[in-house]
Amino acid sequence: MRRVRHLMRKEFLELRREPRLFAIVILAPIVQLTVLGYAATTDVLDVPVVVVDQDRSSESRDLIARFDASQNFVVFDSPSSLDEIDAYLDQGLAWMALAIPAGYGERIRAGHPTVVQVVADGTDANSTNVALGYAGALIASYAREVAAPGGPTPPLVRAEVRVWFNPTLESRVFMLPGILALVLLVVTTNLSSMAIVREKELGTLEQLNVTPLARWELIVGKLLPYAVLGMVDVLLVLAVAVGWFEVPLRGSIALLLALCLVYLLTTLGLGLFVSTISHTQQQAMMTTVFFFLLPMVFLSGFVFPIENMPDVIQPITYLVPLRYFLVILRGIFLKGVGLEVLWPQALALLGWGLAILALATLRSTKRLA
Repeated sequence: MRRVRHLMRKEFLELRREPRLFAIVILAPIVQLTVLGYAATTDVLDVPVVVVDQDRSSESRDLIARFDASQNFVVFDSPSSLDEIDAYLDQGLAWMALAIPAGYGERIRAGHPTVVQVVADGTDANSTNVALGYAGALIASYAREVAAPGGPTPPLVRAEVRVWFNPTLESRVFMLPGILALVLLVVTTNLSSMAIVREKELGTLEQLNVTPLARWELIVGKLLPYAVLGMVDVLLVLAVAVGWFEVPLRGSIALLLALCLVYLLTTLGLGLFVSTISHTQQQAMMTTVFFFLLPMVFLSGFVFPIENMPDVIQPITYLVPLRYFLVILRGIFLKGVGLEVLWPQALALLGWGLAILALATLRSTKRLA
């Protein structure tokens, strides 16, 4: 046992000699627990709703007030016609639209059953299912309150539900486009993060120092192979998702591939940045996974809807490039929208990629660390 104790002591001393690795071991669980504690929630709160009130009666205003007073919904706009709903759902500004027909109040006062229409964005199948359940329960409760004693057996107010983009509310239709983003993030960031570090460990960086390679040539030569591998992964995932799992691809495949290249700027740039702050491949891998990949997955909306996160956390998600790429992927796959809708996300992704590449390039050097 004494020999075992000495060996254990030796390992702890090794950790002390690697302060960055020790910081990863201690700080990473705290960071992950903090992020996940706030981001991981299956509750569906503050669902953004737009209302088309074609009746504008006291009864229709009462129903709208019920939605707005609920902790599950937020009525944030009132378009004047049903045709305007498309833009809200296409851009992801609203999860749900409530349409109240003309003559609604008159039918309620006369005790005649009436129908309101609920249109939901079905891209996030799980959250939409929960939100539709909340909406159905709220409308049913309202119908019971306004019904006169001995009134009609059918509900006085009934919701006619329409789900767009994913009518069957299949989870895989929502998840598989996100897996494409996750595969690119994990593969290209991890590989590129170890590119320069591997040269340091093998001692071959010294040999590169005496070559006439410019800094940009070294960076391009290191990152371009992983960009090619990333695009191969894109084609493979597309083939499996569309061909095998039958996920609809309603938008432009050319636009999808072009924006995948923009996304690769961010993942490869992030990997290069990690390689400039790491001394070993182990450090690079652990830094990438614990400080970048896992927080990005938690905060991007890949698993947990951003709208359900606390208000103090939501602004932080704008720093996560995966957030923008997920909107792009689901917009192209499920909604069939183009750059006229997705340009804010594409611009943010391009800016993030150029910024991280510039930072990594400034930190990179052909000298040994």
